[in-house]
Amino acid sequence: MAQQPTRVRRPTRTGYAGPGGGRHSWIEAPTEYRGTTVQVCGLWPFGTGSATPMVGVPIGRHLYTGATVCFDPISWYTRARLINNPSVFIESEPGMGKSTAVRRMVLGLTARGVTPLILGDLKPDYAALVAALGGQVIRVGPGLDRINPLDAGPWRDVLSRADAKAAAQIRAVVADRRLNMLLALATLARRGPVGADEATVMAAALRYLGEREGDEQPVLSDVVRVIRDAPPEVRAVTLWHRDSDIPRYQDDTANLQRTMLALLHGALGSTFEGQTTVPIDFDTPAVCVDISSIDESDELRTAAALLTTWSYGFGKVEAAHRMADLGLAPPRTFFAVLDELWRALRVGHGLVDRADALTRLNRQKGTGVAFITHTLADLEALPTLEERAKARGFADRAAVLMIGPSSDQELDSVAKVRPLSEAERAEVLSWSAPPSWDAHDNDIVGRGNFLIKVGSRAGIPVHLEPTDIEKRLGNTDFRWAMHQS
Repeated sequence: MAQQPTRVRRPTRTGYAGPGGGRHSWIEAPTEYRGTTVQVCGLWPFGTGSATPMVGVPIGRHLYTGATVCFDPISWYTRARLINNPSVFIESEPGMGKSTAVRRMVLGLTARGVTPLILGDLKPDYAALVAALGGQVIRVGPGLDRINPLDAGPWRDVLSRADAKAAAQIRAVVADRRLNMLLALATLARRGPVGADEATVMAAALRYLGEREGDEQPVLSDVVRVIRDAPPEVRAVTLWHRDSDIPRYQDDTANLQRTMLALLHGALGSTFEGQTTVPIDFDTPAVCVDISSIDESDELRTAAALLTTWSYGFGKVEAAHRMADLGLAPPRTFFAVLDELWRALRVGHGLVDRADALTRLNRQKGTGVAFITHTLADLEALPTLEERAKARGFADRAAVLMIGPSSDQELDSVAKVRPLSEAERAEVLSWSAPPSWDAHDNDIVGRGNFLIKVGSRAGIPVHLEPTDIEKRLGNTDFRWAMHQS
């Protein structure tokens, strides 16, 4: 008689089949706690390692394990070396928590001695938080504070301590930054690119002003005056060197002069002509440049304000580092927040090059950067293939991509920048499910959820729940408060 095979009971996900096997019972997952090995080993000897780093600002909780997730680009770069440069690109649908996540980073980094710089607060999203931290809030707009687009920061203090070689290098850096800013504004005023010959004349005019710079930095009207007056140093970069050639010079530069006059006396002039009224003060915990007084429908002025603020802010950062190198100021680390990136880029006309030149700070500059936008599709809306490729570079160069609730089409764009697995894609899409029609259900599906993606590593799904104080300091719907009771 053949021997019957022995039946082996195999467990299922919920237990063994049969009496006492527990197949139809449910065991709730135990609560997880997190702590250092020194603390945990004395309380519970069976601790396990976590898959999420404990370095940086506590940004939220892991969506599946409930473990604390810590992240900010500066800590992940300087303390854990998890990324190769301190930058993050954040994108999601409107109203889903992008600014809330950045405010959390600002709050945590301020406590660590980092100086956050909110360079162009459009709603405003950050002004109340910066004010509560005791920081500086500069309100730029018509009838308010003004930033001189050619203001390159406190370089004069640096030059007085630098040797001849370093001083020449500093002057070249200042000239390049001023030229990039002037080209950006001229591009906006003209709504078209500036020619190479015109850019050469502008560079010569700025160099002429820089060599004669006194206690005050040059302003836009100074550039207009120098181009119009045609000194020999400016005409030297053209074909019209002799005094008898001045009429030909005037004819050749007439279009440039018209552009500069339109810049000076047009829609942008009242906001950007003149010396900076309130300089950025790095001796405060944080700095916010609030441009919310500019009408959102005024794309030209908004783009100009953003570009000017970025140029001025990064110029101040470079000057601060130079001063620290010379022992004139304490060393500092900065966290620059560039919100609504798309507002400046979508105006077009070559502004991608200008924005890239103004904002390209590498890890040697001691500055972490957060780029924020609604959708990568905004970067694809530029007129030429070359500009679209350069715009994608903002996301390509970012070490970390934080993806909030997004559409299927948006994730197609994200996949061109950072590979996404099917599971990651399904996770993000689930956050965009339509909410309930119940008026008493105030929870919006997916709000506060982000996938933190570094290279080809598996993304970390995290949920950020702001505290009551954070909600109050970040309430951009305060004008609707009377209707929400």
